[in-house]
Amino acid sequence: MTRVGVLALQGDVGEHVSMLESLGCEVVKVRTVEDLNSVEGLVLPGGESTTIAYLLTTSGLKDVLGAKISQGLPVFGTCAGLILLSSEVLDGRSDQWSYGALSLSVRRNGYGRQIASFESPLEVKDVGTVPGVFIRAPRIETYSDDVEVLATLDHGDGLGEHPVFVRQHQVWGASFHPELTGDARLHQLFLNSL
Repeated sequence: MTRVGVLALQGDVGEHVSMLESLGCEVVKVRTVEDLNSVEGLVLPGGESTTIAYLLTTSGLKDVLGAKISQGLPVFGTCAGLILLSSEVLDGRSDQWSYGALSLSVRRNGYGRQIASFESPLEVKDVGTVPGVFIRAPRIETYSDDVEVLATLDHGDGLGEHPVFVRQHQVWGASFHPELTGDARLHQLFLNSL
């Protein structure tokens, strides 16, 4: 049985756990280095990116997780998790850090504040149409040729298509919250890569 972790410091942990368990995984809520060392892959959930970053530091997980990502640990970041995996955070706090595991820049709250949250169907490469739930979502502004774009969105704001679901080697990122829908296909796609 595949053993997958969900970083359980802050954010929508329970929804990811339920989604992964529905796919037959053994799920570990990762709060310690010992928890992290026991998993084959890790989900970084949505939440508040600066809070999660602070808790990664105070829990002693920050550097260990960074080393594991560098060594090839498969990771899937959604919303705030995407921010934490990016190489550049636009409009972030002056003390905000990220792992740089995805060669892209993201803009926090790039589609608007909480009141501007929305849902939109997304066409995902090799998957089909999936529901996209965007809540204070980060917008991917730029990305390198090493980043595979799996889904895009034109929000109708005159800024054109932006990637919203990407992969770079073993690291996956989504601007939206697939765990808040009844559709487990993106989680299954991540599990298939383990």
